[in-house]
Amino acid sequence: MNLRIVGLLLALGVVAALLFAPPKRSPAPPAAGSGDQASTAAASGLPARPETLAFKPLAFTPPDAASFRRVLPDGTAVYLAPSHEFPLVTVSITFKGGASLDPADVPALASMTARMMREGGTKQQQPAEFDETLDFLATEVGVAASETFTTATMNCLKSNFDESLALFVGMLREPAFDQARLDTAKARAIEGLKQRNDDASSILSREWKRLVYGVGHFESAEPTDKTVAAISRERLAEMHRRIVHPGNMIVAVSGDFDEQEMLAKLEQAFSGWERGSAAPDPQAPTAVLEPGLYHVPKEIPQGKVVLGMRSITRDDPDAIPLLLLNDILGAGGFTSRIMQQVRSNEGLAYSARSTLMPKVAYPGDFRAGFESKNPTVALATKIVLDQVRGVRDDLVTEEELETAKASAIETFPRQFESKPAMLRVFVNDEWTKRPPDFWKTFRDKVRATTREDLQRVAKKHLDPEKMAILVVGDWDEIAKGDLQGRATMKDFFGGAVKHLPLRDPLTLEPLP
Repeated sequence: MNLRIVGLLLALGVVAALLFAPPKRSPAPPAAGSGDQASTAAASGLPARPETLAFKPLAFTPPDAASFRRVLPDGTAVYLAPSHEFPLVTVSITFKGGASLDPADVPALASMTARMMREGGTKQQQPAEFDETLDFLATEVGVAASETFTTATMNCLKSNFDESLALFVGMLREPAFDQARLDTAKARAIEGLKQRNDDASSILSREWKRLVYGVGHFESAEPTDKTVAAISRERLAEMHRRIVHPGNMIVAVSGDFDEQEMLAKLEQAFSGWERGSAAPDPQAPTAVLEPGLYHVPKEIPQGKVVLGMRSITRDDPDAIPLLLLNDILGAGGFTSRIMQQVRSNEGLAYSARSTLMPKVAYPGDFRAGFESKNPTVALATKIVLDQVRGVRDDLVTEEELETAKASAIETFPRQFESKPAMLRVFVNDEWTKRPPDFWKTFRDKVRATTREDLQRVAKKHLDPEKMAILVVGDWDEIAKGDLQGRATMKDFFGGAVKHLPLRDPLTLEPLP
């Protein structure tokens, strides 16, 4: 064999041996006892055990809204938060007014107006062309109406911001409300109405709002097949004129942009747009919640229950103590009393909690709710009411209060954890006239709250005798109570129950 070939083969063999040889292993360290581990940890600067870890106190100062607020020449308030991490820009325009402006004969008109602003095209582009243009630009646009606000949002690439903004503002200023798209949206809405009784939770929510706010208030108003059919392009245009204009909006922009350039672009985009007046504040309900036991029939194996009463406004002086009390009572998850007693100790429900829902313009409500097997609905209801009485009769423990305080304080920065979230807080605060020092003093007020404060607000704002109990389910099975005889529905309001009708999902008229 040729010597050169032999030499090449030998060289290849050496290379292969080096490439595929197993790595050298370091000798195993000698076994060490706990003392050796502690000394090693000490030498490295690490604690020996996880529970000995120490953390510095969380230092967080809430941002000042005024430092982000600007005003355009036409008087429009704009909040700007530049952020250059990604080449994206988000624009959010919040208009005052939503369901609160719905005519009594056409509930959900504001919601349909918001939907059709996005889906119905513009005077310059047909709906399909408008959709395709946004898709080509990779721009996301949406409009939605809540109870008191209508919000339009746009997210786009920095590189096509000018074109995206022109499309976005054009949609807001001159929506076409395409008739074919409107007909489709109305048909889909009616199909959705047909399913309102499929889930007992929907029935429970609907009837609870009627009890708390009254049938004639927008909080409890719901569409029917006839009111959806009554929605026309003219009604949409009328609602649009009331809500969507510079005199009724606040703008928030976050993302990759230069501040002065952005202000100039917004000024140009809104130029010539007629400035109207701000929408009125929501009207307070005139109905009064009547305490008592209420039932809606539905043949289901587990009864759904909500109980509660009218509560406080958002800026009530008792708001922070009541917030902490609600956390202890039922909003704190597995540390709350209602969850511990109803689920952990008794096994009567998978989930049981309480909710405090204050409103800005008028008192909201406090409610507790759960779902339990029919025979144990009465027992679970009794336990929940006992927990309410417990925080009225006795002071909460120091541990409970400290846990609630820690939760409120340590989760406080989450409201400002992103630029868009921070700007949403600023916009909401301006619209709702929140006290300017609220966020700066919030944690100090939490720390200053005492157990006596919690008992005081419990006695003032949580009274089982003034609460209503609403049950959806099979009454014959629910009323008898549990097999051990610990509770029946006769334990509440002397057993006097008002049977509410199950309503037709399309008409909301009582079913026979």
